[in-house]
Amino acid sequence: MPIAQARYHRLPALEETGYEILRPYAGSLDATEWEQLRYLDWKSGGDTNFAVLASALGEDDPRGFWEHGRPDKDAVWTANAALAPTLRDWVHSVGARFGRVRIIKLATSTDEETVVQRHLHLDDNNRLNPEGEGWVVRAWLNLTDDPDSYMMLREDRDDPSTEHRIPMPRGAQFVVDTERLWHAAFHPGPQPRYAMIASFESGPNLQAWMDSQRIVLPGRQTAPQDFSGASADRS
Repeated sequence: MPIAQARYHRLPALEETGYEILRPYAGSLDATEWEQLRYLDWKSGGDTNFAVLASALGEDDPRGFWEHGRPDKDAVWTANAALAPTLRDWVHSVGARFGRVRIIKLATSTDEETVVQRHLHLDDNNRLNPEGEGWVVRAWLNLTDDPDSYMMLREDRDDPSTEHRIPMPRGAQFVVDTERLWHAAFHPGPQPRYAMIASFESGPNLQAWMDSQRIVLPGRQTAPQDFSGASADRS
């Protein structure tokens, strides 16, 4: 939920649209890393279960860090993380300060209208986040191959003209300011969709990783974006 009158460091890459689609993950993904994890029945944006890889205290706890009086940063790895070294390494490769890290298991969606009416939501990423620090955003790595599924994003929950859709084949990577954009996944199935979701602090390290993962079209070059002095009000 947006925080009025607060100032935080934000990413220039997300300034215009609130999200960025990156190039697909280049490494290999082994389903045993996420299929063997312990999942909790925790609902968010649909019929979901979550395996917690990093939490506020290193416990199998999907709750917000504010439940422990902390912002969503400086997470501690759980026992699940030892079973998923590739996924843990992906988080470390970003190089940014991270908070909660979870694997989502999403069952088949009923229909698009249900996703819009019941599951579009904003995240609460920045509760207790000290002013002057980096705004917390979320990054996704899609683990299963779901080319007909997509992440639905809206600036205005009730205005479909503000909608953008991010396709979710295996290895899809994208970053979203989920406290700015209403979002939910539409997944026609038939098998469950698995994806890793990680909270990261906006700052030079996250910006540098996004620059390194940016899609570059043939014949075009993309220069790294200048993070210096990037901050904004959002009420």
